[in-house]
Amino acid sequence: MPFLFRVLATTLLVASLVRIDAGPVSALEQRISIILSTTTSTQDSGLLDILVPRFEREFGIEVKIIAVGTGAALRMAATGDADVVLVHAPETERAYVEAGDLVEGRLVMHNDFVIVGPPDDPAGARQQRTVSGVLRAIAAKGVFVSRGDQSGTHTAELSLWAAAGISPGTLDRREETGQGMGATLNVADQKRAYTLTDRGTYLAQRKRLSLVPLFQGDASLRNVYHVYAVNPAKHPKAKIGEARQFIAFLLSPAIQQAIGAFKRDEYGESLFFPDAAR
Repeated sequence: MPFLFRVLATTLLVASLVRIDAGPVSALEQRISIILSTTTSTQDSGLLDILVPRFEREFGIEVKIIAVGTGAALRMAATGDADVVLVHAPETERAYVEAGDLVEGRLVMHNDFVIVGPPDDPAGARQQRTVSGVLRAIAAKGVFVSRGDQSGTHTAELSLWAAAGISPGTLDRREETGQGMGATLNVADQKRAYTLTDRGTYLAQRKRLSLVPLFQGDASLRNVYHVYAVNPAKHPKAKIGEARQFIAFLLSPAIQQAIGAFKRDEYGESLFFPDAAR
């Protein structure tokens, strides 16, 4: 019995040492992950379907994408429920930077907003020469579908209405979907209505829509995207190291080139334009 006891004790000791020694290996086997909160346009356009798998392969870090409106993406940062944020509402972003929720922000890329509507254009939007003129024409004779979700696109839309001297709340034919850009485009298409969309999402869904661009190219329609890390000094669970790796990845020359080339051959124009060198 003493001999058997010694054998059993030795076996348990060896097993415990092996388990202790194997601990770091087990930790490595559990894939590190980060949470990316981002605007729906990066998802609906298909851009993240290209970039994220490449990052995961190169760095061994899983990216859990939460694609919501920019407002919701920023609120996730404010509650510490994200590690890195990719958004497109500079004025709104500034408040979160000043509050200390976001750090190390960098310009990644831009595209632009486009006003789209039914091909027969009942409001006469395509005859207008300014964004304000387009919105006044739509307010008088058209139906406008808004995201209404505090996204970057919604924020831009409200600014454009304000510049046109129109209160959106007074428009009987303006509707809010409370949904992302892809869903809002579908609703506008079904209702033969007008809407403001980022170019990338529109081009990605154009084949399924009857909507056509009616006004574009104005400087006020520029749409810029920034990436930020969530500040670990304020949100201790934020994975700053991994977030920095993701940011560096987006800003790298190879990925900037990939962003500029994304679906350009398919659509005959770029969906996004790289800006990291600026």
